[in-house]
Amino acid sequence: MAPEARIKVFLKTGATALCAGVVVLSSFSLGAEAARRHYRSHHHHPPQLAAAPPRALPYPQLPLPFEIPGAQYLPLAWADVKGWSDDNHLAAYKTFRASCKPINAQTGAAEPKALAGSLSEPCRAAKSLELTDDAKAKTFFEENFAPLRISRLGEPDGFVTGYYEPVLEGSRTQTEVYNVPVYRRPSNLFVRGYKQDSVSLPNKGPVYRKIGRRKLVPYYDRGEIEDGKIAGRGLEIAWLKDPTDLLFAQIQGSARIKFDDGGTVRLNYDAYNGYPYTAVGRVLIERGIIPKEEMSMQKIREWMTQNPDGAKELRRANRAYIFFREVNLSDKEEAVGAQGIPLTAGRSIAVDKSLHVYGTPFFIEGELPIESERSKTPFHRLMIAQDTGSAIIGPARADLFFGAGADAGRVSGRLRHPMHFVMLVPKGLDPSVRGARLPVPDPRPSEKIAKLFPQTDPGKGTAKPATAAGPAETKSDTVAIAGPVPLPAPRPVIEPASEPQRPVKKRPHRQQ
Repeated sequence: MAPEARIKVFLKTGATALCAGVVVLSSFSLGAEAARRHYRSHHHHPPQLAAAPPRALPYPQLPLPFEIPGAQYLPLAWADVKGWSDDNHLAAYKTFRASCKPINAQTGAAEPKALAGSLSEPCRAAKSLELTDDAKAKTFFEENFAPLRISRLGEPDGFVTGYYEPVLEGSRTQTEVYNVPVYRRPSNLFVRGYKQDSVSLPNKGPVYRKIGRRKLVPYYDRGEIEDGKIAGRGLEIAWLKDPTDLLFAQIQGSARIKFDDGGTVRLNYDAYNGYPYTAVGRVLIERGIIPKEEMSMQKIREWMTQNPDGAKELRRANRAYIFFREVNLSDKEEAVGAQGIPLTAGRSIAVDKSLHVYGTPFFIEGELPIESERSKTPFHRLMIAQDTGSAIIGPARADLFFGAGADAGRVSGRLRHPMHFVMLVPKGLDPSVRGARLPVPDPRPSEKIAKLFPQTDPGKGTAKPATAAGPAETKSDTVAIAGPVPLPAPRPVIEPASEPQRPVKKRPHRQQ
């Protein structure tokens, strides 16, 4: 077949494709440019341009560089971190290195959190650095981390409380004086997804009592346990004098019990009974018994000592109950946190484990009543997340660990204060650097342009413009709002004029 005949056949059968701007190359020997010249010579209308490709979204589907639910954060320069130069960075560095031991030993996939995996880089760097100089420790943090101001969404500050390890008098056996049992985890306590003898159980979510092989019911609450529901099963680790001592040991999550024979047992949190924690201090405030500004653990203890019947009812208002396990620690070592390492007094904090990663440094700045209840001691200290607690909820919420004993208890018991939180983010996850890779969205159209192109709800029809006599007639009329200016409608596809039939000489068909 001659080239001209081939083109005519193509134009008759493939006019729609050509009008849409599609160039088809198959067995035709003539190129695309020759086809276009032939088309223009036989038609009055030029071919339509190809439809514009779909417009890219202003925000492509790219992962955000850094995201903590319910939080707002602002990258800072080190010079803008108030009190940063006044801290003991070497003490913070030693605590950070302690957290790096379990981080460096981790294997497998990292947990799905913002900092998961990114702490491994500064921890590898710290592994071989035995620093003894404060200036070098400060430089280490500045070279490996970026400061990020963080708080709950819509709030300017975070919030801190304090905790400690109580040192209590006790007995290995029950007596008339020591008759308050300290229980280990019962064997019939069950959490879905965990073995009953699992070393680590969650401190949130439902907990069940297993009856037989299949039946699960909610576990006993505090009142039922105090009334003896699990007594006599050999679960008693030790015995205390006062149920208030046990309550505070459960609130703190650890305790040291000293016996008459000079021995000591160290206890740590092991499990809970599945009920949400209710702060007894908040109950006293709501009932008008203790003013909010005077609230402290000492005030709670004084009131409970003076009101034994009211103390029993107040304890039971907190249905949560903590079970302990014995830990092999000397009196010189601090309590073990949820990360699995001994805490450091004045440097370890408990954070919300659902949002944060153990080992994360937080610089906490503000004023706290350290010296006395009325004092405002400047506090600017780099602390390391190494523990958690069921009452610690939020992105800028921390429980400061102050050590063991009565003095630590007095200081931590009066802390309920707003503070500035600066989170140290590893340089590999610096949001200011990674965020620069995200594309800038399209500029918002001006108000004048937005009025020319009112945006309407497709399901409610078009908007009715307001007339000179007044506004639109009904409430359902759409008000013009600033939004994206619509693209012009594509030109309609114009069918080419039919070509007049011409006689074609009959030729015998040939195989191509």
